[in-house]
Amino acid sequence: QLQASGGGQVQAGNSLRLSCVASGRTFSNYDMGWFRQAPGKEREFVAAIKSVGGSYYTDTVTGRFTISRDNGKKTVYLQMHSLKPEDTAVYYCAAEWGLNYYGELRDPRKYDYWGRGTLVTVSS
Repeated sequence: QLQASGGGQVQAGNSLRLSCVASGRTFSNYDMGWFRQAPGKEREFVAAIKSVGGSYYTDTVTGRFTISRDNGKKTVYLQMHSLKPEDTAVYYCAAEWGLNYYGELRDPRKYDYWGRGTLVTVSS
């Protein structure tokens, strides 16, 4: 199971850090992703981090967001800086084992395990 938290309402330019805590004993073996879904839009890739390290970002958040993981705490983080109104969405964390390249990491259909989402609202 995955439990995301840390969402909230902030003004543009501010920061938030999302957390996603996993249950189970093999968290370190999983590739982890953050996705978001804005009202009326499809779920889109935000960032991913491989089980062995290596992080990937969609272009719109590169330089503003940082994904990281703490395997001891079974937690993946999404640090978000310089938030914009267009970042407003429900953010979901996801886990999957053995994703091999960027195309798979950014495809929500490749993930079998999902958290319930946390809402981020950025006002201008």
